[in-house]
Amino acid sequence: MVGPFLCPASRLDELAGHLTAPLGVRIIVDAGVGEIGPAVDSVASDDRMVLRGIEVSLRGTPLADAARRTVAALDAALGGPDDEEPAYVEVPRAEGWRDALEVVADSGYRAKLRTGGPSPEAFPSEDEVAAFMLACLDLGLPFKCTAGLHRAVRHTASDESEQHGFLNLLIAVAAALDGADAPGIASTLAERDSSAIAARVRELDDRRAMSVRRWLVSYGSCTIDEPLDDLVALELLKE
Repeated sequence: MVGPFLCPASRLDELAGHLTAPLGVRIIVDAGVGEIGPAVDSVASDDRMVLRGIEVSLRGTPLADAARRTVAALDAALGGPDDEEPAYVEVPRAEGWRDALEVVADSGYRAKLRTGGPSPEAFPSEDEVAAFMLACLDLGLPFKCTAGLHRAVRHTASDESEQHGFLNLLIAVAAALDGADAPGIASTLAERDSSAIAARVRELDDRRAMSVRRWLVSYGSCTIDEPLDDLVALELLKE
């Protein structure tokens, strides 16, 4: 249920110093596209680490140009898209985001949306997430979401941020694949009734579940216990 270990490129040397056996590592680029090649080379040259992908945020404007620079750097470092070592390009909530997604889709890499952060303003609205989802599906672009997704169902946190639920995301993609429009998808993302969300998850047969996961390939959370606790409480997972 847990994917590869994520490590900032700036801390790869520190990580390697703690390893006694090979570990699958996904690089989080934290200093611009110029860091992509050296970070990939660093992992490839160290038998204590096995490259399991890379994630990089777009920097600069216009975003489409930033996406082209990022894609070129990924191609140079990785030799092109690879499902075993997937590369995710994080597209910010800013002018030109759709144009940048088109560049990512054309490249064959995957997209990433940040759904939370240190302040309430860092959490995109359900309308923004719905627009991103629909754009990715229209472009045939697999994606992941990250941050602020500790809980299964949409809720208001103690800092008054409106936090998305990871099950809401799954059901919203299912709704989109069934033909729901943007308002319908946003309504699913805003649903707070945990029993209703759990019931909709149970309605997904294997075929539909695989279709959803083809596009929403993963999500990031800085906690493991909370997501699992929620799934157990909703009787979607046995202890």
